[in-house]
Amino acid sequence: MEDQLNRELDLLPSTLTDSSLLRLRSSSSSKSERGGPSLDLQLSISVGPPSMLMCEGVEALKWEAAEQIRLAAMEKAYAERVRELTRREMEMAQSEFARARQMWERAREEVEKAERIKERATRQVDSACMEITCHSCRQRFRPASA
Repeated sequence: MEDQLNRELDLLPSTLTDSSLLRLRSSSSSKSERGGPSLDLQLSISVGPPSMLMCEGVEALKWEAAEQIRLAAMEKAYAERVRELTRREMEMAQSEFARARQMWERAREEVEKAERIKERATRQVDSACMEITCHSCRQRFRPASA
C-alpha cells in the first residue's frame, strides 16, 4: 500500500512536490478501528519559501514599476512647468524687446526732429545776423563758398 502511495506521489507534477504546495502524509503505523493499517492522507496547501519569494519578488517588481511610473509622472509635470515658465519668459522678453525697439525708434525720430529744428534755427539766426550787420562783418558770417 505504501509502495503504491509512493508511486502515486512520483506521478504528481514536479511543481507541486518541489514547491511544497502539496504535502501528503501517510500514517501507515496507525491502525484503524478495523485493525488494518490506515492510510491518513492530508492535503495541505501552504505558501512555502520558494513561492513566497516568488510572490515577494513579483510584488517588489510591481512596487518598483509603480514607483518609477510615479517618478516619471512627477518629472514630466516638472518639465511641463519649466517649459511653461520658459515660454512665458520668452514672451516677456520678446515684448520687452519690442518695447525697447519702439522707444529707440521714437528717440531716433526725436533726435532727427531736434536736428531739423537746430538747422532751421541756425538758418534763421544767420539771416537775422546778416540783416543787422554791415557788409564787412557779413563776410565773416557767410561761408567762403557762398
